[in-house]
Amino acid sequence: MEMVAGLFTVENAIALLTLSVMEIVLGIDNIVMLSILTNNLPENQRGLGRKIGLGLAMIARLGLLWTVSWIAKLTDPLVTIFTFEITGRAIVLFIGGMFLVGKATFEIHRTMEEAEREKTNREKAVTFAMVMVQVAVLDAVFSLDSVITAVGMAQHISIMAVAIVIAITVMLIFSSAVSTFIDRHPTVKMLALAFLILIGVMLLADGLGKHIDRAYIYFAMGFSVLVEVLNLRLRHKHARAAKLI
Repeated sequence: MEMVAGLFTVENAIALLTLSVMEIVLGIDNIVMLSILTNNLPENQRGLGRKIGLGLAMIARLGLLWTVSWIAKLTDPLVTIFTFEITGRAIVLFIGGMFLVGKATFEIHRTMEEAEREKTNREKAVTFAMVMVQVAVLDAVFSLDSVITAVGMAQHISIMAVAIVIAITVMLIFSSAVSTFIDRHPTVKMLALAFLILIGVMLLADGLGKHIDRAYIYFAMGFSVLVEVLNLRLRHKHARAAKLI
């Protein structure tokens, strides 16, 4: 009883709030990629795909959270080549970065090159299982980074678990709106894919031992989104003016 009561402190409440916000921020790339992947599905399957994808993300995060000792070992060197240390975390992040850069590049190429008729045929060819496998791979990579951050910020596993559940719930609430917005605006989709390449490069750099501060990445993303919002408003005004003529 005393252990439970000890969790309800101002310090733990601040840790929960901070960690929840951090998990939501770290989940932005996850939800963007999830939206792009599920938008390849027929429209009647997209909502289910997003829910299953976020459900897998929560399971992956909570599952990793309960193996904190194993997570800690991932930062220990497996092999040392001269002065370069290779860890389990580095391998996972490098592979995840490669997958993310490759997938985003492929999606950009397909968006640029395919005609509308070909896009329709592609959506029929894409299966629900194929998309879920890709979502599961990305969830595993993003979850590892998220849990390592959580372990470094909080002392109690219960606080980390609650923060993860809160973050996934917020992502679930806004996932439909994000997905619809990306699907309706091709330039926003292209910008989102460019973000994912940027995040993939960041993961590759982390895997190679060259850490890039996420603040730089998020500043660049925020500035780009601001410019795109201005472009969308400008196009909307031009469209309204054209209708009045």
